[in-house]
Amino acid sequence: MKVSFQIKLFISLVAFFSVLFALLGGYYYVDVSRQLYQEMSTRAKIQAEEIALIPTLRKEVEEKDIKAIHAFMHQIADHSDASFIVIGDNNGRHLFHSAFEDRVGTTLVGGDNAEVLQGKNITTIRKGGLGISLRSKAPVFNDAGQVVGIVSVGYLTSYLDTITVSKVVNILIAAVLLLIALFIFSWYFTRSIKKQIFSLEPREIGLLVRQQKAMMESIYEGVIAIDAHLRIEVINQAARQLLGLQHPARELRGQLISEVINPVSFFTPQTMLAKDTHDEICRFNDLTVIASRVRIMLEDSLQGWVVTFRDRNEIDSLSAQLSQVKRYVDNLRIMRHEQLNRMTTLSGMLHMGRYEEAIGFIQAQSEHAQELLDFISSRFSSPTLCGLLLGKSARAREKGVELNFDPACRMEKPFAPLHEAELISIIGNLLDNAIEATQRAPLPHEPVEVLIKLNERELIIEVADQGVGIKPDIRERIFERGITTKTRGDHGIGLYLIDSYVTQAGGAIEVADNSPRGAIFSLFIPATGIAQRPAQELEDTDYAT
Repeated sequence: MKVSFQIKLFISLVAFFSVLFALLGGYYYVDVSRQLYQEMSTRAKIQAEEIALIPTLRKEVEEKDIKAIHAFMHQIADHSDASFIVIGDNNGRHLFHSAFEDRVGTTLVGGDNAEVLQGKNITTIRKGGLGISLRSKAPVFNDAGQVVGIVSVGYLTSYLDTITVSKVVNILIAAVLLLIALFIFSWYFTRSIKKQIFSLEPREIGLLVRQQKAMMESIYEGVIAIDAHLRIEVINQAARQLLGLQHPARELRGQLISEVINPVSFFTPQTMLAKDTHDEICRFNDLTVIASRVRIMLEDSLQGWVVTFRDRNEIDSLSAQLSQVKRYVDNLRIMRHEQLNRMTTLSGMLHMGRYEEAIGFIQAQSEHAQELLDFISSRFSSPTLCGLLLGKSARAREKGVELNFDPACRMEKPFAPLHEAELISIIGNLLDNAIEATQRAPLPHEPVEVLIKLNERELIIEVADQGVGIKPDIRERIFERGITTKTRGDHGIGLYLIDSYVTQAGGAIEVADNSPRGAIFSLFIPATGIAQRPAQELEDTDYAT
């Protein structure tokens, strides 16, 4: 039968303090007995010496006036707490005994009178006529300095033991009351401990700790648990690897999170207390991560937070690749569909024998496609970006929307602050939003104006449409995850990603109303990684409006 932790702890506390009280009681009994014997021996010695110095008694002892001695000593004995007072002569015979008057004339018992008759004071424990006693003897001198008698004052050891026991009993009563109080305290204390450990047994706690350690180390994501004072409590191996930390977990435990990860808004007290967050893109040291933060609550009391994060490049790379493949497939489908329409038209003209019209149709289509291809390929060095812009242009035409590229467009070298996948995501999402917003506007659909320009200071991306615009009630929250102006489909992530990428690169976004309707999205991403506000002069650049 297994005994619960609460019962074990209760029994252990009670047993420990019971043994402790027993040892203290024994020590106290011995110490009290020793002190009492010492005190009573001193008291007996003082009484014997003072009685021996009384002039009247000295004279009566010298004369062996038994009647006078009895009359005088009875007065003293009545006021003394001694068990007995004995007066003897210089021959060792009783002249007075406070307890037995019939012993007058008999020999003193104990055999310790020789030294006293030589003029010395002694204190001994001997067996006398009343039993074993602690007694002190003093010599009685006459005026000539000769020993003429003996004064003996004694306390029975049984009397002393009775006093000792009475004192110890009082202490034991207090100890029993204290032990009862300890029982009550131990019971409630063990209940409190049991409650704090969620009614788990120590072996269960040990198992949970081992399971937690194994679980933490098996998680691919980085996990950091911090307390309410932002000090690290737990950090797993994945987190140390992602952050490039060489120190073992035990050395990092107790450090402020700001000492391990460069201070970011993700870990400011105001942000952490405001709300939990999930899948937020931020930068930990030199690593861009997708992080989540959840509070640890215990009985409505904040105990800390658990932060999980993973390398955004590893996770988003697959998502970006899949998204890019999807775009490429979509663009190829659109271009194939458009090309089939052209080939069908051309085939019909040839079947009808209208060769001149067929040649004119081929030349017209070739000139438009070649003109757009020449413009994009000459202004942009990235093949991926060229493919994206050509595909978006074809898709827009299929949906009845025209993309107009500003003549100032130019990007002849890679842009270091942004990965190519991030740049493609930003431009692709902006163009998709503009095309869809234009589609939802009344006919005729106005063109979407596009400006993409990289100069020495910054990258400028501006997309202007004359679509349905942005509703005032969501304008302030347009970059929050899940907020969208679209009416159907799985949306609400595009602008959130754009804002995340631009913010991480140190850029800024400006959203303005277009005239007569629609919206203008202007992005300014500095080449230095430090945000520059869009109010600065932009080298006389013509913006798409």
